This record gives sequence, C-alpha cells and structure tokens, in this order.
Amino acid sequence: MNVENFTLRGYYIKMNEAATAMSLFKKGVNCTQSLLVTHGTELGIDRKTAFRIASAFGGGMGDTGETCGAVTGAFMIIGLKYGATDAEDKKARLKVRKLVGKFIEKFKSRNDSILCRELLGSDIRSSGSGKIAKEKCPKYVKDAIELIEELS
Repeated sequence: MNVENFTLRGYYIKMNEAATAMSLFKKGVNCTQSLLVTHGTELGIDRKTAFRIASAFGGGMGDTGETCGAVTGAFMIIGLKYGATDAEDKKARLKVRKLVGKFIEKFKSRNDSILCRELLGSDIRSSGSGKIAKEKCPKYVKDAIELIEELS
C-alpha cells in the first residue's frame, strides 16, 4: 500500500495514522494501545512493548471509567516525544505539561470531557458498555491522533 507521508514541524507523520489507530481499536485492542502502537515505533518503542505498556489503560485507566484511554495514549506519545530523560531537564518537563494542557483543552472542546464514563455516557463495567464503546470510541481515537498532530 502506498502511504503518503509528510513532515509537520519536524515530526514525521503518516497520513493514515488515524485510520491505523482506529483499525487497531476495531480489531479489539484498547484505545491507549491503538494510539501507542501507532506512534510508538516512530518514537523508539517496539510494537510488543507498546502493546504491553498500554494494556492496563483501556476503559478509562483499567476499566474504572476515569481518564479516556485515547487521552492517556496521547499523553504517552507526548511524553515519548518531548519528555525529560533525567531529573534535571526542567525545560522538557515544562514543555510536556504545557502540551498535555493544550491537548486536554482541545480534546475537551471537541468532546466536553476526558473521562471515559462521561464520554461513553455509561459505566464501562456495565452490561452493554462494550457495544457503546465500539460505537463511540473510534471518534475519540481519531480526535486524539489529530490533536497530537496539531500539537507537533
């Protein structure tokens, strides 16, 4: 498959990242995994490690309905790209906090919340929530990918 690529502010972007992440989600991986696997290899994490790291964050932080998995996946990507590599790197820590804040602001402006249970309108552990997630979550995965690209 021929994938068009381009550089946006120094960050290599594949035009089909949103489609890739949404496809992974539709195959049964959680929102966080969808994002981290899609971006992780470009940022130094192999696919297997990305799947493992992100496995506990789906369903709003381990099926608790807290922070949306697409949001936590985006935070991981921001950290991988801009995060501090030692305790003294205050500039990097500040940059990550600023970008996370912008991401939250933009995600909320599109979706009114970053909480899984609010985005789904139900408790992730209730019966029927899986169907609701399959319907609603692809939008949140797509939004998160788009916003990461905007912030880069």
